[in-house]
Amino acid sequence: MNLSDIIKNRYSVRSYKDTAVEKEQLLEILEAGRLAPSAVNFQPWHFIVVQDKEILTQLYNCYDRSWFRSAPVIIVACADHLQSWKRASDGKDSADIDLAIAIDHITLKATELGLGTCWVCNFDVNACSEVLQLPHNIEPVAMIPVGYPSSKRPDKKRKPIDEIVHFDRFNP
Repeated sequence: MNLSDIIKNRYSVRSYKDTAVEKEQLLEILEAGRLAPSAVNFQPWHFIVVQDKEILTQLYNCYDRSWFRSAPVIIVACADHLQSWKRASDGKDSADIDLAIAIDHITLKATELGLGTCWVCNFDVNACSEVLQLPHNIEPVAMIPVGYPSSKRPDKKRKPIDEIVHFDRFNP
């Protein structure tokens, strides 16, 4: 599958088969995240791969949706705010941007390998931090369920390119 096909085939999977994900595949998708670019190459991220049933159950409670409970693996993507680059002009912390790039690499690699993923950002961050015993400088930014999809990709609805692309200046 070429990159264009991977991009077109990637979708937010909300139903997973009750099948374990092979360690080799997990390592491949994590390697894709590791290789992502980041501001000043600081790589301010940590990826916590959760497969233990007891810890999974606790994470499922951080985002209480039935479809989420079907995922055999959850990768919690965390930003390290002590390692991230901050823009001098306004102090903007690049950690979220850097992590978003790494997560995108992970989701695209997972798609290439026949795995499904979904970005989950609407979860109880404090409870997640407690479950994973995160220090104060490590923020869980997204939970990424990973597994084999049990449903087909739905049609994607996207805006036409002329609604979102502007040349030279913003032209509403």
